[in-house]
Amino acid sequence: MSTDTPGIDPLRALRAPQDPACDVFLTGTVFLDIIFTGLDSAPVRGTESWARGMGSSPGGVANMATALARLGLHTSLAAAFGDDHYGEYCWDALEQGEGIDLSMSHTVPGWHSPVTVSMAYEGERTMVSHGHEAPAPAAPAPAASTSTAHAPAASAPAFPQCPPRARAAVASLAPGRPEPWVATAARQGARIFADVGWDETGRWDLDALPDLAHCEAFLPNAEEAMRYTRTDCPRAAAHALAERVPLAVVTLGAEGAYAVDGRTGAAAQVPAIEVEALDPTGAGDVFVAGFVTGTLADWPLADRLAFAGLTAALSVQEFGGSLSAPGWAEIAAWWQRIRTLEDQDPAALERYAFLEELLPTTARAWPLRRAVPTIGFRQ
Repeated sequence: MSTDTPGIDPLRALRAPQDPACDVFLTGTVFLDIIFTGLDSAPVRGTESWARGMGSSPGGVANMATALARLGLHTSLAAAFGDDHYGEYCWDALEQGEGIDLSMSHTVPGWHSPVTVSMAYEGERTMVSHGHEAPAPAAPAPAASTSTAHAPAASAPAFPQCPPRARAAVASLAPGRPEPWVATAARQGARIFADVGWDETGRWDLDALPDLAHCEAFLPNAEEAMRYTRTDCPRAAAHALAERVPLAVVTLGAEGAYAVDGRTGAAAQVPAIEVEALDPTGAGDVFVAGFVTGTLADWPLADRLAFAGLTAALSVQEFGGSLSAPGWAEIAAWWQRIRTLEDQDPAALERYAFLEELLPTTARAWPLRRAVPTIGFRQ
């Protein structure tokens, strides 16, 4: 269950009675993630490895949904859930623990939940996933398929294309696979944010991503951006992408992120925060959630990048995807702590001064425990 600071709504000043009840809609496959950390090296064939840490939590599209909800956005998720204990746990963790609206989701009798085992070591991760495609629901529900790094073997079912009215929606683009719900959401006024996975076809053709035309923002990593634009520099790739979408954001790993506003030509770059990474699982989802939050709150471009980078940096210091997503309580604790450390660069601190207006004047001690990392104890 999330432990967060109540009452922080980044969109409070912008909300109006006629606004949709849903801030962000997304859809895709929910996995049960089992994460092993504290491994000294990759598992060796024929041997048994012991991990010093382990956690279990909803994963896949649940990483993004949790990150959005913990930042105070009213989040609606459409997904299939198995009727096994794993599916029941994931449903309860998301609906009861995180406050995510699952009214567009459904439980599939006799279908077992997709599972991913993730092993984190040396700042990287290795994943093994298993799952089967869920049958289509018998009753009307919304469209499916979005952002997750998991294997496509357990892709979400083809829901009828009726997403709820929302301020924004998050999609994961795939070559040659348009998702009708994206166009529907855009027509209903949602701002579409999209990432993209590795192009297994090797063609790297932007025209093969038809839903890109509906996007407010496109957020690939540096390698993906350069391949799609045939450039040899991530910044050049961002400018090329800004000719196709209003906002192009390219993540640069340890160098931070670079963004270009295609409408104004303005560009911004924010360096990454140096942290000791325990587990990078879900960091990309957390970055997107932070950027969506800042965009919906109408922050300056550089502030959005800084906030997205900060939330991603906080996430890699804990294990798991949805487990590690930070909320406002943890952001406040970080901000309070970082200002008390010696030898801080005043210019670097100034970069995050915009947080002052959002965060409570007092914060709980650092570090915070965000969730119980297990399937669930009996009460």
